[in-house]
Amino acid sequence: MIARTRIFNVLYVVPALVLIGLVVYYPLVANIGFSFFRFSAGSGTMEFVGLDNFARLLGDPVIAIALGNNTLYAVVSIAFQVIGGLIVAAWLTHLLGPRMGAILRSVYFIPAVISMTVIALLFTFVFDARGGLLNAFLDLIGLGSLQTAWLANVDTAMGAVISVSQWQSIGYICMLYVVALQQIPADLYEAAAIDGAGRIRQFWHITVPQAKEMIFVAMILTVSGAFTVFNEPYILTRGGPGNTTQVLATYMYNQGFFQNQLGYASAIAALIFVITLVLSVIQLVSFRTGKD
Repeated sequence: MIARTRIFNVLYVVPALVLIGLVVYYPLVANIGFSFFRFSAGSGTMEFVGLDNFARLLGDPVIAIALGNNTLYAVVSIAFQVIGGLIVAAWLTHLLGPRMGAILRSVYFIPAVISMTVIALLFTFVFDARGGLLNAFLDLIGLGSLQTAWLANVDTAMGAVISVSQWQSIGYICMLYVVALQQIPADLYEAAAIDGAGRIRQFWHITVPQAKEMIFVAMILTVSGAFTVFNEPYILTRGGPGNTTQVLATYMYNQGFFQNQLGYASAIAALIFVITLVLSVIQLVSFRTGKD
């Protein structure tokens, strides 16, 4: 009877495993295989070039720019989402009343349920050089000298693109933290208050250690997302001006679908996979967590 139950359990799982294999693992393995070839969408043959595509990665100056932009994305995301999101979540959970906290949680989460494509299109009007809301606001408060073409200026384009991502994502990360913080026993905070610990010490010695598992999850989501980001830079700037806002995903898309170099695009995709995998393993080892 037990053996029969196990067989049925396996049969129930098989469709899911087959689906995951077809839409996740097979494309991943196939892409790695494609990265060793030179071919285009219209070519009838594939020329084996070995490691030439990966050697080209090492000498491509745009790859260096894209890696720098992705790294900047990751650093800013850690600061605003992982760290800032935890602070906001602690404020919503412990410092505000239940009614006001619930209202603000809903408000902060709204951007997370809106399509990033819609948000990026919306922010093209915010950052527009002529009649944009940001320039209009600066003029209204007497800071008209700071007006600029935010998405066309090489000094401000990347910051503008990154700001859109932070605005859209911080609410989602914050809600993950809120769920974790609500599980912390109130007795811990009461005991700490009796011992004379203020809000800051309670945050560092109770909130942060108790939220360690969720911090790990937030780090994985934000860092992986920073190295796979595509929608924001593509819709807002197309990687420009020049290659100022180029990231690995937009450069991969450009090489594959505009330059018609699918083998090289596959090599870039393999690079993205390796980077996100290595960073995830490093975080897993560093946090020594993730079991729960």
